[in-house]
Amino acid sequence: MPSSTTMTHQHFVSEPMGYKLVTELPGIGPALGHRLSEAGFPRAYVVLGQFLVLKKDEEHFVDWLKETCKANSK
Repeated sequence: MPSSTTMTHQHFVSEPMGYKLVTELPGIGPALGHRLSEAGFPRAYVVLGQFLVLKKDEEHFVDWLKETCKANSK
């Protein structure tokens, strides 16, 4: 694996997604995970579904994620 791969990412991809919590996604900590859960996205597979609904457009997905999580707001 590339040296830039985080342990969280390695753990996440080492087994099927199943019903993993959204906080098991690399880069999603407790605060953002709570916000995603509150917005109706409690599981990693639901977030993946949203990525697919957005036609795998990474820029649009990041914008959606920031808006949904109210990231970078105080």
